[in-house]
Parts: sequence; C-alpha cells; structure tokens
Amino acid sequence: YKLNLSYKPVDIKLWPKLRKLSNLQALQLQSVSINQWPDDFSSLVNLVYLGSYNNEFTNFPKDFNKLGSLMYLELHNTKIDSLPQSIAYLQRLKTLKFSGTNDTLKLPKSLKYLKSLNELIIESAILDSLPKPLFSITSLKTLVVVNCGFQAMPENLDKLSNLEVLVLDYNKLTSLPRDIYKCKNLYALSLKKNNLTKIPDTICLLKNLTRLDLRDNPINKEEIEILK
Repeated sequence: YKLNLSYKPVDIKLWPKLRKLSNLQALQLQSVSINQWPDDFSSLVNLVYLGSYNNEFTNFPKDFNKLGSLMYLELHNTKIDSLPQSIAYLQRLKTLKFSGTNDTLKLPKSLKYLKSLNELIIESAILDSLPKPLFSITSLKTLVVVNCGFQAMPENLDKLSNLEVLVLDYNKLTSLPRDIYKCKNLYALSLKKNNLTKIPDTICLLKNLTRLDLRDNPINKEEIEILK
C-alpha cells in the first residue's frame, strides 16, 4: 500500500514494473535519480498520495487525469514548468504543493474546477503575476505563494470566501487590493519581505483576522498608526 523510495538510485530496469503494484496508495520518491515516469504510471488508479523530491522530472505522467483517487500531490525541485489542463479531472485532490523551478511556472485556467482543493502551496517558482485561476478556487482554505517574484494581486477576491490562511512572503508586492475584505474567513495574513508602503483600510473589515505579519516592508510609522 505504501512505498517510500529515498536516497538510492532506482534500477532503471525495475522502474517500469511499478505498475504491478496495483494496490499502491502512497508513493514517495526522494532523490532517486529518475527523470521519466513509466509509460503506464497512470494505471496506479488507487494512488492517494504522490510525492517527488529532488528528481528532475520534466513533465507529468502520461494520462495523468486517470489518477482520480489522488488527494495529495507534492512536487519539489523538478524541471516541470507547467501544470496540465487535465489536472481538473482530479476531483478528489485536497492538497497541491509545488516548489523549486528555474522557469516561469504556467498555471492552467482549469485549476478553478478543483472543487475539493483545500490547500495550495507554491514556493520558489517564477510567477510574473499571480494568475487569476488561483483566486477562483472556491474551496481553498490555505493559499501559500512564497518567493515567486510577482508584483501584484488580482482584484475580485469574492470567490475566496472560504480562505483562512494567505501567505505571500518574499515577493515584490507593492499594494494589496482593496477588496481583500471579501476573504471574510481569513484569520492569518502574512506579507513578509515585500515592497508594501501601505495597507488598505478595508483590512479592518476582516473580523476573523488574528495574525497579520508585515515584517520587512517599507511601511512608514504614520501608516502603521493609521492602521491601528
């Protein structure tokens, strides 16, 4: 049911036989010197958790949309530069974590169809801007986009009414949209190490907000007093 392959190169001759593990539910691959998925990887239809760390995959498995049981997907330090449109077929996906790519990350519009997605974490990737699809996932409770270099957030945050945690640390944000108050369930907002000089007063309408982290932003003392 569970297979953890870590810190030891996988025998390339044995790798295609992975499909024989028909009951496999959890697969973790960490530094196994593999960069291609087996052709019939998507026959592992019982897979619930898939995690890859420090493996140079360049794309997703063929027929990725067939992994309909997948609930947790973690891809760290790959060479993947885009998420496929077919990710929308993973209707049970609850957690998606992606980090570590030197290319601009392309996110599909189909992300908004992931009706079960509660947690989305993107770290150390390149995003020219925060894609609108991220703000159309109505089920999201946690959104973390850290060290991705974007400068602005889109307006119209009304679809994120279920969002509870928003972390946008180590980016180049210069402002927050005034309709941040539409994330009415937000209780933690972290904006460390950005280029913010002020915070919109509408943030005061976030009645559930208990943690606001503004460290390492060029906000002057007057703005802080106004915010208080």
